[in-house]
Amino acid sequence: MEQQTLGRHGPKVSRIGLGCMGMSDFYGASDEKESIATIHAALDHGITLLDTGDFYGMGHNEMLIGEALKGRKREDAVLSVKFGALRSPEGAFVGFDLRPAAIRNFLAYSLKRLKTDYIDIYRPARLDPTVPIEDVAGTIKDLIREGYVRHLGLSEMSAETVKRAHKVTPVSDLQIEYAIVTRGIEAHILPRLREEGIAITAYGVLSRGLISKKALEGKLGGNFLGRLPRFSGDNLKHNLGLVETLDALARERNVSVAQLAIAWALSRGKDIVPLIGARTRERLTEALGALSIQLSEADLKAIDQAVPPDAIKGDRYMAEQMTMLDSEKKPGA
Repeated sequence: MEQQTLGRHGPKVSRIGLGCMGMSDFYGASDEKESIATIHAALDHGITLLDTGDFYGMGHNEMLIGEALKGRKREDAVLSVKFGALRSPEGAFVGFDLRPAAIRNFLAYSLKRLKTDYIDIYRPARLDPTVPIEDVAGTIKDLIREGYVRHLGLSEMSAETVKRAHKVTPVSDLQIEYAIVTRGIEAHILPRLREEGIAITAYGVLSRGLISKKALEGKLGGNFLGRLPRFSGDNLKHNLGLVETLDALARERNVSVAQLAIAWALSRGKDIVPLIGARTRERLTEALGALSIQLSEADLKAIDQAVPPDAIKGDRYMAEQMTMLDSEKKPGA
């Protein structure tokens, strides 16, 4: 597995990362033993970047990773942890809290659940409009100095917000949705981050399972998906048509449609690190196969023609959640 520095300011990480969220939340029941086996298989294949959030499964995901890392060298894993989201006992998202004291509280619990004494990349999950990003970055800077955190990362924030945080302490990467069908970052965010040497860890590379054989077979699961605009009504019918077109391109190249999507993300530059949300060893093996796929200029052109950047229908999240995305704000707004 190729290892590289995450941007100019981050740690060394594998060419792809493992997104662990689905092992604990949002996509229906999962097998804990298989989840741990999948994490072990990822580490054995050289995947070092493990991404989680303290609110995934109300802490379950961190405990799962902590259990999976038992008996392993701590330096074998690069732990990326999102924090700040507040949830009710029913699981609803009820806000964000990025006050300095809250950050320290979140961190204390994460360290305990992960069974570690430091976190490699610590990142607020969203912008808290009541707390200046400079205060958030300043708190993380203090935690870096104290040894509890190694690097500051951000999630779903605009280029302007990222650059403000970067002036306080270096930002390793911005975690944000990026895929063949989700290319909003290309207009403003990606170019401006590249000026600063800040990487992208891309989630949603398979658009939450939309770009998959399972989706084409009508086997998408999880109540979470049914509430998303892209998976509802006529939008879903249209979007599955796009996936069918991509699937035809994939079959012409003797790869799966998921592998084509991952290979596309890998082709966008070494500063783009795709996060693969594999919940099983079978899906992990499929994802690893994308690393050997070299897309030619002709392949990339064919993909662009088949699925233009604005071809998908429906927003990424429900309307209320879209308003919480600093990344969706127009520059200067």
